[in-house]
Amino acid sequence: MLTRKQLELLDFIQKRVARDGVPPSFDEMKEALDLRSKSGIHRLITALEERGFIRRLAHRARAIEIVKLPEAMEKRGFAPRVIAGERADPPKDALPVAATQALELPVMGRIAAGVPIEAISEVSHHVAVPGAMLSGRGQHYALEVKGDSMIEAGINDGDIVVIREQGTADNGDIVVALVEGHEATLKRYRRRGGMIALEAANPAYETRVLREDQVRVQGRLVGLIRSY
Repeated sequence: MLTRKQLELLDFIQKRVARDGVPPSFDEMKEALDLRSKSGIHRLITALEERGFIRRLAHRARAIEIVKLPEAMEKRGFAPRVIAGERADPPKDALPVAATQALELPVMGRIAAGVPIEAISEVSHHVAVPGAMLSGRGQHYALEVKGDSMIEAGINDGDIVVIREQGTADNGDIVVALVEGHEATLKRYRRRGGMIALEAANPAYETRVLREDQVRVQGRLVGLIRSY
C-alpha cells in the first residue's frame, strides 16, 4: 500500500521518464507535489525504495531504476529500465568513481552517542566525502554525532560519521542501532546469546543489553569527518 503522496511521486517520475528519458530533479519533484522542502522528497523516495517500487543507483546523479508499479499504473503498460543520470559512464579502464573523487552524501540529522534520540528520517544537508572512505558497494549516508559516549573510540561530539547501510553486524562493529523501532543510537555491537549488547566507549555510560527483537542494525561505521 502506498500513501497518496508516494503514489503521486511514483506516477510523476514514471511519466517524466517516459517523456524525457531521465527522471525529474528533486526540485522538480518538490514543485510537482507542492512540498515545502526537498527533505519531504527524500522521505518519499526512501519509502518507495523500501517498498520495492524504485531502486537508486549509487554514485550516479538522478539515476533511478523503476522496478515495479502498482497494479493500477501497470495497466497503462510498463517495462523496467535503468535511467542514466547526468554523469556519463566512465571508460571501462577507469578507476571506480568512489576511488577517485569526493562524493556528496546526505546528512540524515543527528545521532546520539549517549542517550538515544528519535530515529533519523530527514536529510538536513549534504557533505562531501572522499570516495576512498566508502566501504564497498551499497548505499552510504552521514550523521552528525551528538554526545560523548563514544569518545574512547575516537568519536567526539560534533563529528560527522559515515555509515554504510546494512542490516547485519559482526561483534565489535560500531553501528547505528534502532532500538524498539523509534530510538537511534551509535554504539559498539555485541551479541550475547539471544541478547544484543550496545556498548558505549566511555566508562560513564552503562552497556545496554536488549532482546534481539528490540534492536535493528541500520548501518555500520566506515568513516569519520572532523572539523577543527
